[in-house]
Amino acid sequence: MTATLPAAPSQDNAPRQALIISTIAFTVCFAVWTIFSIIGVRIKQELGLNETEFGLLVGTPILTGSLVRMVLGVWTDRYGGRLVYTMTMLAAAIATLLLAFAHTYAQMLIAALGVGLAGGSFAVGVAYVSRFFPAGKQGTALGIFGVGNVGAAVTKFLAPLVLLAWGWQSVALVWAAALVVMAIIFWFTTGDDPVIRERRAGKAMPARSFWQEFAPLKNLQVWRFAFYYFFSFGAFVALSLWLPRYLIGVYGFGIATAGMIGAAYSIPASIFRAYGGVLSDRIGARTVLYWTFSVCAVATLTLSLPSADYVVRGISGPIPFHVEIGPLAFIAVACVLGFFMSLGKAAVYKHIPVYYPQSVGAVGGVVGMIGGLGGFILPIAFGALNDLTGVWSSCFMLLFLIVVSCLVWMHVTIRRMERAAEVKSPSLSYAAE
Repeated sequence: MTATLPAAPSQDNAPRQALIISTIAFTVCFAVWTIFSIIGVRIKQELGLNETEFGLLVGTPILTGSLVRMVLGVWTDRYGGRLVYTMTMLAAAIATLLLAFAHTYAQMLIAALGVGLAGGSFAVGVAYVSRFFPAGKQGTALGIFGVGNVGAAVTKFLAPLVLLAWGWQSVALVWAAALVVMAIIFWFTTGDDPVIRERRAGKAMPARSFWQEFAPLKNLQVWRFAFYYFFSFGAFVALSLWLPRYLIGVYGFGIATAGMIGAAYSIPASIFRAYGGVLSDRIGARTVLYWTFSVCAVATLTLSLPSADYVVRGISGPIPFHVEIGPLAFIAVACVLGFFMSLGKAAVYKHIPVYYPQSVGAVGGVVGMIGGLGGFILPIAFGALNDLTGVWSSCFMLLFLIVVSCLVWMHVTIRRMERAAEVKSPSLSYAAE
């Protein structure tokens, strides 16, 4: 009896299959990448961690996943996404397996560094998938790929059930097994991208030197895109990790309920990323980003209002007022925030293949790295702000300042570009911005 391996995809359906399988793989990777959003709460209780230590624990995988994105993106441009994606998932699976056997805080931090490799898969997928589609369809394709962010919701839905039934170590074991299975499926159901195939056939120029890949990073524009992604993606990851803890602390929910509500935030912030890609192709990434930053500024300002009691000196005496955002209102505003973040994430990545078609790996990697660093830095900042101010909503105050900075920088830059375009030619337009 002989085993039959799945047939390699034909050239006609290769783009579609690469997109579907890559999106599923990214979903699994993202679920692993945010595993501490659930098991971290139990670990905090077992080890007696303070808020800052908890923020560092949940943010450590985000740090690794961010820092490796640039290198993984370049490797994907040079060696192909099929190989790099598979190896990334297997390496992350090993680290997740070892996490189940960690007992001290230091051991968990070390394991968390390895778990973070799963987050680097985003840069691999962007560079891999974009090569299968023409420029007019890349926004939609990358938006669909970004739906893999829903892996955060998968963790919030399923991890509490596994944790309550068998303990947090079982969550790590199950998630590690899922990565291994996905790596095997990915290897046998996808093919090399068109550039790698042509390069191997001698029909394309050989890969550029490693340092030439990074030449576009001299442009301030790349770092501006990265700052946009610091908010639209980094804040999404940070809130995805922080919301269960926030809901437990502010509203007194149990871990399972907090996980479900956290998923209600993560799902629209993930699924509608595909819609953000479609909108970016149709009406332009600039318009989408204006809507994203404007609505997110209002949402974060609303959520930053702390619970407070006021006394007004009325005509007949003091009149007390109580101001508080109830749980239903909080969930509604958080879902709106997540929806517009999803549009913004897609809009940012629409720019990259348009402006840097030969350097999607490097530019997409550094933008993803800065965005991922937001997911690392912000949870730590949230914990530190809680310790320093004692105000739960201080995390949203910080996010409000960041999104307003994004909006101002973008508007000032675009106005400068428009004035320059009017001087050169009244008909000059910009593809994405």
